[in-house]
Amino acid sequence: MSELDPNTQSSPGASPDSPARTRSTPEFAVATQPSYARTLFLDPQGLRPGWGLAFYALTFLILQRLAADLAASWDVGAGGLWSMMLAEAGSLVAAAIPAVVLARVEHRPWAVYGLPGKQAFGRLFWIGSLWGFAGISLLIFLLYGAHAFKFGHVILQGQRFVRFAAFWAVFFLLVGLFEEFWLRGYSQFTLARGVGFWPAALILSCAFGLIHLRNGGEHWNGVLAAALIGMFFCLTLRRTGSLWFAVGFHAAWDWGETFFYSVPDSGMVSPGHLLSSSLHGPPWLSGGSVGPEGSLLCFIVIALLWMAFNRIFRSR
Repeated sequence: MSELDPNTQSSPGASPDSPARTRSTPEFAVATQPSYARTLFLDPQGLRPGWGLAFYALTFLILQRLAADLAASWDVGAGGLWSMMLAEAGSLVAAAIPAVVLARVEHRPWAVYGLPGKQAFGRLFWIGSLWGFAGISLLIFLLYGAHAFKFGHVILQGQRFVRFAAFWAVFFLLVGLFEEFWLRGYSQFTLARGVGFWPAALILSCAFGLIHLRNGGEHWNGVLAAALIGMFFCLTLRRTGSLWFAVGFHAAWDWGETFFYSVPDSGMVSPGHLLSSSLHGPPWLSGGSVGPEGSLLCFIVIALLWMAFNRIFRSR
């Protein structure tokens, strides 16, 4: 009687070489390992960060270009203000669409990208708005105390005041939503998967500052201030788990700077502002053509905001 191989089992009528005698068939690596294409594009957490960012950036650029062309062709007067509004809304849509697509591809909830719908325009947004207006007000009064700013007089009244106040509120809300989600939404979440939260925050905040060079009258001191404000927004994201505080802060700061205090915002002076205010003194103090964000006093305000937020909003 022959000995049976321990890896085989007998079967009536089966020969020793029959497949039925084999407990398991050999497994080949080519059949069990992920395909090259799968490992190239995917990791255990889903789509690899580099591919996700590349798709997001390319799709955003295409959609924003289309939105800008549409806004440029839609001129209804009012000094091009409505075209500006449409362009900003188009940029927000261009930033959101690829993120929606990638959220489905990566099987992630929308909330992980920083704008959870249940928090929309809720407590964090309004607290951020108060902080933003308080921040720009502190900077303006520091400039006033240094004799670098004069309020002038009110030049908008009645219905014109209401219309322009509302217009700029909506416009800068769109600016806040677009810029915060574009650089600190999907981009921050995905880049942080690859390099960590704070390295990603530093890279994207530097990009946020450099983007301001497109504005007329912008200088390097304003670029640095924008980058530092971007880092502050990343701190608020880290501590609150949401971008809604940053959106409110961003919108209120810009509204206060452009409309309420009527000073240049990153080198741009917009029509329909409230006051005939003016900046005086050397550019390092007044900010010059950049506006208050180009003043050295702005760095003091950013530092105070950082310390106050760090103390009030403890680590989660």
